[in-house]
Amino acid sequence: MDSQLDRLRSLLSEILPTNQFYARKFAGVAPADVRTPADFARLPFTCKAEFAADQAEHPPYGSTLTHAPDEYCRLHQTSGTSTGRPLRWLDTPRSWEWLLNCWTTSFPIMGLRKSDKLFFPFSFGPFLGFWSAFEAATRAGFLCVPGGGMTSTARLRFLLEHRFTVVFATPTYALHLAELAAKEGVDLTGSAVRAVVVAGEPGGSIPATRRRIEEVWGARVFDHYGMTEVGPVAVEAESTPASLVVLESEYIAEILEPAGTSPVPVGDVGELVLTNLGRVGSPVIRYRTGDLVKAAVNPPPVPGVPNWLRLDGGVLGRADDMIHVRGNNLYPTAIEAIVRRFPQVTEFRIVVDESGPLPDLRLDVEPSPAAGPELAEAVARAIRDELLFRVDVTPVPPGTLPRFEMKARRVVRCS
Repeated sequence: MDSQLDRLRSLLSEILPTNQFYARKFAGVAPADVRTPADFARLPFTCKAEFAADQAEHPPYGSTLTHAPDEYCRLHQTSGTSTGRPLRWLDTPRSWEWLLNCWTTSFPIMGLRKSDKLFFPFSFGPFLGFWSAFEAATRAGFLCVPGGGMTSTARLRFLLEHRFTVVFATPTYALHLAELAAKEGVDLTGSAVRAVVVAGEPGGSIPATRRRIEEVWGARVFDHYGMTEVGPVAVEAESTPASLVVLESEYIAEILEPAGTSPVPVGDVGELVLTNLGRVGSPVIRYRTGDLVKAAVNPPPVPGVPNWLRLDGGVLGRADDMIHVRGNNLYPTAIEAIVRRFPQVTEFRIVVDESGPLPDLRLDVEPSPAAGPELAEAVARAIRDELLFRVDVTPVPPGTLPRFEMKARRVVRCS
């Protein structure tokens, strides 16, 4: 950790005192004070609610900027906070270059080859992840093509015609394209696609969702983890499926008790807390992500993969996503892990009804044309057998539930 602390001291020297957010937060802290891991652990945490309040108080971008506003060249934003307002994030040319370098580090870990042709089948908006991946891959010399301005069906035809080998998408959209391919009579398993890089949702870390994508595409899934306010954090290595390698050259990662301050034992589930070390223009220090992970226990060395922290099973869920229903605590990912085992379910939605004295939960499922009348009962029985929890599973007509190009929102709360 010594080299990481050296980077952190250098970062603090650059951002203090001009970054007003951290100047207030770290009042009385000098860069030279952070010499040991114990010193680092005494620095206060940062959370998303603080950023949201700061941007509301200092609109539109908050006070997290290290430099004058006219030194920034990129603007991105999150999909929304608990208040419904997205966080807006600015980057200087130097910070943007750092973000691209994080992706460039990830490409060989995933086993991307110079001969690969990369397709990004969506319209580019203010979402950070695929913008940075696209630009980094272009600079690295890959043939990269965006799919904006096309219908999903047109994207499928374009993908096949140009024989793309790697597709970047959310897990939801990868499955939606496969659903369309089936309707069009297109066999994706016979395409040139050999890898699907998924990000923006936990689906790449859910075994059933992952298997479903790999089966319908006939390609290997690579999970990627990052956040708009933090950057590209971790990636799945070609030789270590179902785990994420944290880019510890650019991040300090801690796994702590959820909502607590103590590290959890290696192999136990905890909350991921992140510090980025090179995003000087808009840094994030000791950020409570809310994402639940666990460190792999004594992972064996892997040729070509740096000996960095590995997250066993990727992102396992979110601490703030827990649903409390009739004395049961469950995460949406637990329900998705069961639903995705049923290929007859083309889409689903979790409805939490909080209008009564006690919350109730309903699962809407959209059956495929080939599904039989017993599907809803089979899904309900699987949830009951595995989660020991009864859920009202309701079939809805085809095309009823929304399809998502970017991050899906499948949990609906009504009161």
